[in-house]
Amino acid sequence: MKPLIAPSLLSADFLRLQEAVEMLNQSEADWIHCDVMDGVFVPNISFGLPVVQAVHRHARKPLDVHLMIVQPERYVKAFADAGAAWLSVHYEACTHLHRCLQQIRNEGMKAGVVLNPHSPVSLLENILGYTDYVLLMSVNPGFGGQAFIEDTYRKIGSLKEMIVKQNLEVLIEIDGGVHAGNAASLHAAGADVLVAGNAVFGHSSPSEMIRLLKNI
Repeated sequence: MKPLIAPSLLSADFLRLQEAVEMLNQSEADWIHCDVMDGVFVPNISFGLPVVQAVHRHARKPLDVHLMIVQPERYVKAFADAGAAWLSVHYEACTHLHRCLQQIRNEGMKAGVVLNPHSPVSLLENILGYTDYVLLMSVNPGFGGQAFIEDTYRKIGSLKEMIVKQNLEVLIEIDGGVHAGNAASLHAAGADVLVAGNAVFGHSSPSEMIRLLKNI
């Protein structure tokens, strides 16, 4: 089965965002990844609800919204209303993670948990059954263009074992440093969804790079 490809708009030209979305609509991309940063949980500020709403108006692919913010539970309904289909929150940012995941599902979205590079997948043992997907950060969150952290492969294997052991259908998503050179290895290791930012939007033909990633 081919991986799902979720190009990240964080690496797009924000002055030409509509063109980027229209390109993704025509491409082999499966989802459109939106990184929301607050400058508190991560040392950067990206975009928020108005941009997600604008993207949703033009998008014909599901919006995969990744919240890198403190107190994400305060904004679950707002992002559902803005058009998010998949919504992920950081384990490290949620005091009451189970409740937050319930909120996400109650709003009709798929619920995801994100782990930073330093967080072991064992933290998810008692919450995995309440998730639809797990996003493993393969760089430290906050900025695009960082080098891939090789330990991610081991984490994918451990997470896959946990999913199989619990007999669950949970997708594994990888975000950070994904490119044509490691996409096949990540998929072989057990990754179902690949987020690619610079690899796509830094390429001379973004749609061609998406095609290459999709058909590794």
